Amino acid sequence: MRLRTILAIYAAKLTSLFIKLMRRGAGATLPGYAAYKIDPNILSVMSKMVSKQTIVVMGTNGKTTTNSILNHVLSAQGKTVISNRTGANMQNGIIAAFALSADWKGKIHTDYACIEVDENESIHVLSKLKPDCIIVTNLSRDQLDRYGEVDLVRDKVLSAIKSVPDALLVLNSDDVISYAMSYDCPNPVITYGIGEQIFDSRAGAGSRESIFCSRCGAKLEYDIFYYGHLGIWHCPNCEADHPAVNYLATNITQQEESYSFSVGSTHIHTNAHAPYNVYNTLAAFCALCALRITKPQAAAAAIGSFNYQNNRELIVNIRGSRFQLHLSKNPIGFQQKISLVLKDSKPKDVIIQINDTAQDGKDISWLWDVDFQFLADSNAASITLAGSRRYDMGLRLKYEDIPHSFTTDMKNTIQTLAENGTGNVYIIVNYSGLYQINHLLQELQTAP
Repeated sequence: MRLRTILAIYAAKLTSLFIKLMRRGAGATLPGYAAYKIDPNILSVMSKMVSKQTIVVMGTNGKTTTNSILNHVLSAQGKTVISNRTGANMQNGIIAAFALSADWKGKIHTDYACIEVDENESIHVLSKLKPDCIIVTNLSRDQLDRYGEVDLVRDKVLSAIKSVPDALLVLNSDDVISYAMSYDCPNPVITYGIGEQIFDSRAGAGSRESIFCSRCGAKLEYDIFYYGHLGIWHCPNCEADHPAVNYLATNITQQEESYSFSVGSTHIHTNAHAPYNVYNTLAAFCALCALRITKPQAAAAAIGSFNYQNNRELIVNIRGSRFQLHLSKNPIGFQQKISLVLKDSKPKDVIIQINDTAQDGKDISWLWDVDFQFLADSNAASITLAGSRRYDMGLRLKYEDIPHSFTTDMKNTIQTLAENGTGNVYIIVNYSGLYQINHLLQELQTAP
């Protein structure tokens, strides 16, 4: 162990301790920044200390949930795991996860590393992590001012993958953009997908990210269309076609607020109440089995106790009213949340908070790619808009003739709805509002 690396680890630990003492946040990234300033090569050094395997998860939607499932299954089987569990997926957050896991001698004692990686950051991180497996959940537009169009994101991710050609690539076969990367990389590829229609037409509304074949440019055709650009696709002009799926979800059923499905002879019961989480579960299951880390039945048993709320979704009861919190930060994700609201036929109140911080992306033009007109049929008694871009959201709903109101006091709004609302409240927020509203809901839940 180099002295420089040890000093970097000490800097990370002391920075984390200071942040906690000052109660200035979770300390998920600044310790990594301090460590990197002392030893820019620290990630390459520490990643070599993982005794078994490193799994990286990337993708526009679902990567935090998928990575959390991996952590849960491995931990349930007595394995030690390093992970950036808070979702700090930039280089500093990843360094912090490793540095804070080390002992004071600079040593890491872990079986596995499960690391969520930002797509833009992948080109700088993957060559240092040298993962054994890379999961790509899906690729679509997200924060246009930061990422640009999805083709640019795909090219960056592909370049990063090519830098680690021995890593097993786990791809969503139903996502034509993600799967097309397999044409141009040398990595071994394993696929997962869904074998039947579980998404209604309202989930599939909105713009598609890709309608043309990446090989010949012809317009793609779909045998089954799910949502966004996901489905059973083929090109009518060339040999590009939806691949045979290695891990296929079939017999998908919904019982109350949970989904179950089969992969071959293995039955998987989840606590997920949203159909898109079938994909996230399947991605983690596919990687664990393909790497032979665990047997299918053992993985399925552990998945059964996984909590899908995972800080990205939350259900609480406040004064007899049921509140659901959901994260939505791009067109495809928001369309899925609208579909979730529509599946609930009971009267409801809806709160939508849209911010435009650096975390969210300054460009919120994506709101015009979401089919909000479905909210007119959602049996919503009220729709309240909040956040720094609440008036932009209001303009979007005005074009659909959907009544709405505004608030700058989220706590008061929640308390009012808890006492005088329908008793059934959905809160949809983009990224910067997620943890603030999460904490507020939990605080109000326990308030006398």
